[in-house]
Amino acid sequence: MKDDKKVPQLRFPEFTDAWKQRELGEIAEKVTKKNSNFEISETFTNSAEQGIISQKDFFDHKVASSENIGNYYVVDKNDFVYNPRISTTAPVGPINRNRLGRAGVMSPLYTVFRAKDINQLFLEWYFKSSCWHLFMYFNGDSGARSDRFSIKDSVFFSMPIFVPSKEEQFKIGRFFDQLNETITLQQRKLNSLQKLKKGLLQKMFPKKGENIPEIRFPEFSDAWKQRKFSEVFEEYSEKKHPELPALTIIQGKGTILRDASDRNLLYDKANLASYKLVRKDDFIVHLRTFEGGLEKANSDGIVSPAYHIFHGKNTDTRFFYPFFRSKYFIDALLKPHVYGIRDGKSIDIEGMKTISFLVPSFEEQNKIGKFVETLDNTITLQQRKLESLQKLKKGLLQQMFI
Repeated sequence: MKDDKKVPQLRFPEFTDAWKQRELGEIAEKVTKKNSNFEISETFTNSAEQGIISQKDFFDHKVASSENIGNYYVVDKNDFVYNPRISTTAPVGPINRNRLGRAGVMSPLYTVFRAKDINQLFLEWYFKSSCWHLFMYFNGDSGARSDRFSIKDSVFFSMPIFVPSKEEQFKIGRFFDQLNETITLQQRKLNSLQKLKKGLLQKMFPKKGENIPEIRFPEFSDAWKQRKFSEVFEEYSEKKHPELPALTIIQGKGTILRDASDRNLLYDKANLASYKLVRKDDFIVHLRTFEGGLEKANSDGIVSPAYHIFHGKNTDTRFFYPFFRSKYFIDALLKPHVYGIRDGKSIDIEGMKTISFLVPSFEEQNKIGKFVETLDNTITLQQRKLESLQKLKKGLLQQMFI
């Protein structure tokens, strides 16, 4: 049985030696050089999500005054920085390495240190794990400010870190760098698909003042026709179906089972007979619809009687769903029929039924709907791949370090 204090749960098979415990102060030294001669003008910040980046890129403007940066620490290439500000993603504050390839300065509120006698990549990825968090919890506190962690330098640099051989350090560091690059490429692929969809949808619906779209399938040439909402969709209110599953609405994702929601929704199951029937692919209007457009039912079920349900007449809902969630529909067409303030806003349903918009033939709706559905499925597949890679990385970070 492995001694989990001296070897990680998971490691490359060619390595069997126990890891040795070192203190952070043995493998790194604190950087205390100040920018006293003002030779460096660029201020860095240390973000839990983005790592060390230029302050002007993070805040979209300079925050530090040029008069103050003479007291700031100089952060050279590959220096490490501890930011004591805590967050959900960094519960004891993040530690990141300067990968920008240039020097900058940072507030004296940060702790800057430089690695020695240890592989930089290994140490960087060690601090991406949570293996060091327990030490911080036991030896520091959030002090008077609940958003900032407090720990003495002498204690911080006494942090115990288990370290393998140089060869294993190198292999672990390189492995996580390669995995992270794969995740970055997958994120770019997903972003490109989402951008492609957004651009195509803008061109596959007619612009204001026009009745044909900029891009369309070659077999269609007829102008789109103006129709009122009530001409295309009809409202229905059918109750007494307590045997069907109760559904709730997630903006941008349609309906899910109420019991599967992570929002801990409370409802009286004795009143399910008063809930309204909704059929798969029908549209649902709810109190906050104006913020994200109409939603679509992913399955048959029942919803709160406060909702309004609409069924399309000879329509393809795959075509209408992206339109009903578009900025044009929400801001230009729907918002004039929204009343109330803040959380009390509601939609004037009768007014919404008078909204007019351009509609193509059912055949063209169907073709556009199929295209959007295929693109959405591709995006969903790429999103799942990204989430799987991120989950893999998170799990390996906890298993490959001590």
